[in-house]
Amino acid sequence: MEPTIQSSKIPGTVFDRDKMGGVTGEKFLSKIFFVSDGIMLGQIREITGVDGTTLQNWVKRGWLPRPQNKLYRKDQLARILIINMMRDTMQLSKISFLLHYINGRLDDASDDIITDTDLYDYICRLLDLLVEKGSGGMKNLPELIRSVTGTYVERRPGAGERLNRALEVIMLSCWASLLKGHADVLLEGLKAERIEEGYNA
Repeated sequence: MEPTIQSSKIPGTVFDRDKMGGVTGEKFLSKIFFVSDGIMLGQIREITGVDGTTLQNWVKRGWLPRPQNKLYRKDQLARILIINMMRDTMQLSKISFLLHYINGRLDDASDDIITDTDLYDYICRLLDLLVEKGSGGMKNLPELIRSVTGTYVERRPGAGERLNRALEVIMLSCWASLLKGHADVLLEGLKAERIEEGYNA
């Protein structure tokens, strides 16, 4: 029997999806930025669970544009969420390479082939489909990606193929993270059983 893989959190955050009305992707970001077009570092910590020192280090390494007037914009939060989604299963240097592969210089939006908000939205939509389809979705991942990015408009020749190839790696990493979370839940269940049996080691 295939294990039931679920994603109760909004990807990259510590927020329960149900408590946010079930939204994810761009709709979630729009909720966060409904009142203001910028949020503070402390708010990002609350959303992601990532400590401030780590976030500031990402900025120093050039993985994030520096905040303007101490405020982070929608695309910056989207990139933080993307990094946070993958860092359980992929080294940060490899995540950085992926982001460079997609959008070139990370401190310059002029060479981007997609906004971080749109990239995050694609990832969230694909995760929903993978959770729905399970291993069947993973077997047909390239086709699934093309079905989601079908409306993408290339900013330069070959950008669509570049995006799809990068998304395949990203989705494998995100799926591995969901599997790890599922394994952790099962392990905690086994531990609880042993405690009930009087096993303390």
